[in-house]
Amino acid sequence: MLLVFDSLTGNVQRFVEKLDFERTIKITDGLLVEDPFVLVTYTFGFGNVPDRTAAFLNQNGHLLQGVAASGNKAWGSNFARAADHISDQFLVPVLLKFELSGTKNDIEAFKQEVARIDERTNSKVAQTK
Repeated sequence: MLLVFDSLTGNVQRFVEKLDFERTIKITDGLLVEDPFVLVTYTFGFGNVPDRTAAFLNQNGHLLQGVAASGNKAWGSNFARAADHISDQFLVPVLLKFELSGTKNDIEAFKQEVARIDERTNSKVAQTK
């Protein structure tokens, strides 16, 4: 599964690097993808989706399979809220909310969620053949 991420302070990038996924792409302006993907992003301000992430999803959101977001628990109900907004807009599951660059448990939980999506996606592809 392709993993696309957006990172401002480096926390999301460190999280992604710990995953050791084969296919990862950092969001850049104008990025277009051709394969289904999961997204890891950060939460900006008071629970908002970062502008660069939103612009990327406007072009590629039809391929989004699930979302995870980082945040700071000090923000209470706005903790990692970007994941909730993206989930609601694109009707995909929130795979994980994590603080800063995540823990070992966060890494394992995320990998399990992506494996479920991979299984579901591969099952759909097999049914159409």
